[in-house]
Amino acid sequence: MPQTTEEILEQVTASLDKLDSQLKAHAEKAEREYKSAGKLSEESRAAIDKLLTQQGELLARQAAAEQELAKIKTQGAGGPERPRSMGEQITASEEFRTWSQRPSGSFRMNVQAAVTSDAGSAGSLIEPQRIPGIVTPGLRRLTIRDLINWGRTTSNSLEFVREKLFTNSAAPVAEGALKPESNLTFDLASAPVATVAHWIPASRNVLADAPVLQGYIDGRMRYGLKLIEEAQLLKGSGLGLNISGIYTQASAYANPGVLVQAETRIDRLRLALLQVELSEYYADGIVISPIDWAAIELTKTAENAYLFANPRTQNLPGLWGRNVVPTQAMAPGEFLVGAFGGGLAVQGWDREDVSVQIAFEDRDNFVKNMVTILCEERLALTVYRPSAFVKGDMSDLDVEPEE
Repeated sequence: MPQTTEEILEQVTASLDKLDSQLKAHAEKAEREYKSAGKLSEESRAAIDKLLTQQGELLARQAAAEQELAKIKTQGAGGPERPRSMGEQITASEEFRTWSQRPSGSFRMNVQAAVTSDAGSAGSLIEPQRIPGIVTPGLRRLTIRDLINWGRTTSNSLEFVREKLFTNSAAPVAEGALKPESNLTFDLASAPVATVAHWIPASRNVLADAPVLQGYIDGRMRYGLKLIEEAQLLKGSGLGLNISGIYTQASAYANPGVLVQAETRIDRLRLALLQVELSEYYADGIVISPIDWAAIELTKTAENAYLFANPRTQNLPGLWGRNVVPTQAMAPGEFLVGAFGGGLAVQGWDREDVSVQIAFEDRDNFVKNMVTILCEERLALTVYRPSAFVKGDMSDLDVEPEE
């Protein structure tokens, strides 16, 4: 089995140690001969020359082994070759190899030691530059809260009376005849105040030593809360502690009876607006997925001209004179149109605004030097007139060019 570079280096080093001992012994013998006879014997001179030759050969082998081992360490893992030290430059030179074959006197060689970023040079003086702050991932633009009116409540629930049925029997009546009787029935509806909250543990020392971290956590906690708030306002199921969202309570889309040839997404949204209008409300907003809005904006004529968008100008999202709100809270293909503004059909209620609190005595925080950061809010949503909103699906439609 062939020897490794480490084994060869160990063997050569051991041979050099043994040779040094022999040279020392011959040097002491030669010193005694010189003192007694004034010169060295031919036997001693030949022995010393032989040992010096062997020493030169071993030094050359040792230098080659050390150079090979250094090369393996720097290049073996695919890294770049590091700058050679002065010792490596000497042992790798041709002058040294020639001298080591028959050493005599001393060996001299000029070496330029370059200052580099290597660990053995100026590497420890180089410090990486830290860019201040924390890079935040992309944040969703939150829009649903801004579509509706908001008020304040001082209770944990809201109740309102909604007209359920109106039988209108009004008619012209002859003099002295019995007047017709109409009928009104009402329904009591309620909306509980929901608490949206989350918390995170943190080290008290870290917050004290890195003040920027506390501000970052505060902002991320608030954003996480608002992200869930938007999902609740739009699609809250109303089950358990969930808010009953606008989309959840909206009326299902049904074509009011208008025949449309080669129906497109734009056509269906217009029919949904009509459905709201036939319920005696004015729809002022359209909520769809950004994917559907992009598909609509890219609608072209048969001549490949954009139907209503101009890529060279800034176009505010809008269809049929109504604002379009693209949001990822809506799945591709879904839509919601309705009377969002004015507070006549829907109203949002704040019980407690978003707050961030830090507790030092939560459970075993004191003994662990930890803190608990809690972020929460309380709010409610009342949808007075579900028929003022229409929801539906248009994933089965393609945006066809206009002929």
